[in-house]
Amino acid sequence: MSSDTVRPLFFETDGHIPVKPYYGPEDLPSYENEINVPGHFPFRRGNFQGGYRDRLWTFRQYAGFGTAKESNQRYRYLLSQGGTGLSVAFDLPTQCGYDSDDPEIEEEVGRVGVAIDSLADFDILFQDIPLDQISVSFTINGTAAIILAFFVAAGDRQGVPRELLRGTIQNDILKEYASRGTWIWPPTPSLRLVAETIEFCAAETPHFNAISVAGAHFRDAGATAAQEMAFTLQDGITYCDEVVSRGRLSIDQFAPQISFFFYTHGDFFEEIAKYRAGRRRWAQIVKDRYNAQDDRSSMFRFGCVCGGVSLYSAQAQNNIVRVAYEAMASVLGGVQSMFTAAWDEPFALPTEETTTFALRTQQILAYETGVARAVDPLGGSYFVEALTDDMDSELVKIMADLEGQGGMVKAIENGYVQRLIAEEAFRRQRAIESGAHPVVGLNVFQATEVPRDVQSYEMDEGALKDQRKQLAAMRRDRDDELVQQSLRTLTAAARKTDVNLMPLLIDCAKANVTVGEIVATLKEIWGEFRQPTVF
Repeated sequence: MSSDTVRPLFFETDGHIPVKPYYGPEDLPSYENEINVPGHFPFRRGNFQGGYRDRLWTFRQYAGFGTAKESNQRYRYLLSQGGTGLSVAFDLPTQCGYDSDDPEIEEEVGRVGVAIDSLADFDILFQDIPLDQISVSFTINGTAAIILAFFVAAGDRQGVPRELLRGTIQNDILKEYASRGTWIWPPTPSLRLVAETIEFCAAETPHFNAISVAGAHFRDAGATAAQEMAFTLQDGITYCDEVVSRGRLSIDQFAPQISFFFYTHGDFFEEIAKYRAGRRRWAQIVKDRYNAQDDRSSMFRFGCVCGGVSLYSAQAQNNIVRVAYEAMASVLGGVQSMFTAAWDEPFALPTEETTTFALRTQQILAYETGVARAVDPLGGSYFVEALTDDMDSELVKIMADLEGQGGMVKAIENGYVQRLIAEEAFRRQRAIESGAHPVVGLNVFQATEVPRDVQSYEMDEGALKDQRKQLAAMRRDRDDELVQQSLRTLTAAARKTDVNLMPLLIDCAKANVTVGEIVATLKEIWGEFRQPTVF
């Protein structure tokens, strides 16, 4: 498409919310009826009255590749460059419950994240990184409870009191069934594990978030901004219902350890409205549905990724601009934790140089632009407030539809959510291909480019051999009777419904039981999930 055929203005958001040519006081009927001071329920303008004046968001960079030793080096480098938190990427075998010596997954070991087989790998992963001084985020779902057990056990070995551990484990299995695919067990036992991690963290690790309900993968699979938020909130309801139904915790005892996670895309004001509306809607849900007595239970605390499917390999350095605008939208929406993607992520594992550049994007935003000086600086904008209300209306409509389907689990089991996402992904792709949705450098303002010399990451064969050699040595040297006893105890408890498995998983970790061995044991009891046919 040539530049003179580009339609410069759009009259609806990317998510199909109509946009008027201008807005005024008449567009804000609900605004005046809410407390408009940040830090007060329903938190439309932010969770904290001081905003970023009191504490900036956490600067993270998503990292992990090859072996624990390689990833540890990258983590220590990022911290030395001003990162204030870590975000761990795991390889697919770890995410799906296989050990590095399993012949079925040999080609995937260490490829898209770090390979973790046992507690020994965790000790290496966090070597010289004091776990009482740094916040750690884990993007892991199917094996989340196992990885949490390894993390707690690693902290125990460092001598760190559990109440000082800080961070988040994603642990959101429902969106895996609908949009990503690293599931293992069916929904019922998987929800049990989620509930038990929440109960464990409430009792043992009060500063560690037991779940990060992640709309990000709905969005990357093709959902609109409103669908991303609505599906996420509906997942959050499902998890809260599961915990409350067990009768051990009230909402006020665990809600402060629930967080959320999203992708920020390029429709600047829609993204800001998405976060403001989601914050208000979640606050209302927690208070009305669960009768929360403490307003802190109603706080919608979220992290985000700037990048992902919104980045393109064509004229790839344009992604630098995309990520910067997405990061600013996230801050104006009130994010608590952010990682910014490197511009070369569409075609390569980011290098130290490109990863550092992505981190600098956040630092420039925080320390040079002035956007962190005032709390909710767009609050009161006729357009932003009206768009927040419109987004909230969309959330209510989508969530009511899901409730009409029987709730999120049934809507996933019968493929309804998957179908909605697929339809929206198809629509967007057609819009890009036709030019109706311009993407600079891809379908408009194109330029002849010299083919990029891309050096994709390949795990060093020597490192791969070392990983398997270390695993074999660990198996050889460990106490086999302790291993078998730990697995027998886990098996017996998994057959019941009134025993929290987290302490037993920590025992397995300390006995050097591997991820694959734990998963195989639980598969024998719970079976595996089978994806429904969507169409």
